[in-house]
Amino acid sequence: MPVLVMKFGGTSVATPDRIRRAAKRVGVEVSKGYDVIVIVSAMSGKTNELVGWVNETSPLYDAREYDAVVSSGENVTAGLMALTLQEMDVPARSWQGWQVPVRTTSAHSSARIEEIPTDNINSKFAEGMRVAVVAGFQGVSPEGRITTLGRGGSDTTAVAFAASFGAERCDIYTDVDGVYTTDPRVSSKARKLDRIAFEEMLELASLGARVLQTRSVELAMRYKVKLRVLSSFEEQSDDAGTLVCDEEEIMESNVVAGVAFSRDEAKMTLVSVADRPGIAASIFTALSDGGVNVDMIVQNIAEEGRTDMTWSCPTDQVMRAQKAVEAAKADAVINYQDVIADTDVAKVSVVGIGMRSHTGVAAKMFQVLSAEGINIKVITTSEIKISVLIDRKYMELAVQALHDAFELDKAA
Repeated sequence: MPVLVMKFGGTSVATPDRIRRAAKRVGVEVSKGYDVIVIVSAMSGKTNELVGWVNETSPLYDAREYDAVVSSGENVTAGLMALTLQEMDVPARSWQGWQVPVRTTSAHSSARIEEIPTDNINSKFAEGMRVAVVAGFQGVSPEGRITTLGRGGSDTTAVAFAASFGAERCDIYTDVDGVYTTDPRVSSKARKLDRIAFEEMLELASLGARVLQTRSVELAMRYKVKLRVLSSFEEQSDDAGTLVCDEEEIMESNVVAGVAFSRDEAKMTLVSVADRPGIAASIFTALSDGGVNVDMIVQNIAEEGRTDMTWSCPTDQVMRAQKAVEAAKADAVINYQDVIADTDVAKVSVVGIGMRSHTGVAAKMFQVLSAEGINIKVITTSEIKISVLIDRKYMELAVQALHDAFELDKAA
């Protein structure tokens, strides 16, 4: 039988009643003739509770035991979902990551999936099982220890299963009914997209849109897994939600598909560093070794052999970045006059595959921001994206103005 993967996020399985609602959706797909692999997250709020218990017990915890604790939330949901399906007379059983097995690297709390053998689950499908309920977010290391995939890892689990089993589609059920042109809480004119290209979704996810985890979109794009984002709380039709697919499957699209934003950004500047070959490598190697996730990078024009180096990073990594460059200075790896952090900025981005073949998007974006009196601090671009750093107090104004200027409330 064809295989369908269905993933239910934490809000979709937050209570036994919501698990029953989700199970009914699974039953509908079984009645259509699918063998279904259901990937479940922990009940809403449960992972945070488990993480809190770990931190309270051992602030400098053993990452292997951290994974053993926080992965238990998904195990509970998987068991409850399987029991609920059995009560509906749907042949189902639960699977923990090690039972499949979901083979991962040994990087506890941020492991990456290396292989998902299909033999165990397929043999049970052959014996009459119709639904395999798999605990998301977890796997097993080469050493035989439980691993977790990092926040949002259940999305990645779902896409990886869809790729391994050659699933017809991977449906991601969440608390929103699809992918929007921007956050509806910021712009009342935000419009749900029927389809969006993998590349656009990947950019939007990496730039602050929280509908899908970035790694899950990367996997879907690599293995051509059709993703559909749907709401767990609304009645569904065959064309419900948003389909994330190849660019070739979209007949027409706007030049700009969406406006993304991230509030928790910081701009950091090293003042007066030597302008010489290798200085950028030295700075950003130190930041990388310090675990700092650098995004935008700008090097100012050099004067008298010195220059300023600016980058952006998440606000919660500012102290880590400061320590990294201070350690590099103490070790005489780099020399600079000062390090300045501005933690009151936001990143706003426009994204669209149509930007490849249309000119003037950057000019229009900058004109719109100028007309609103919004100063741009840093700019970065790619083939289908333009991002700017601005003062955080202007973020919502910028998003609304750009959404209006590119007429994203209207379909192509």
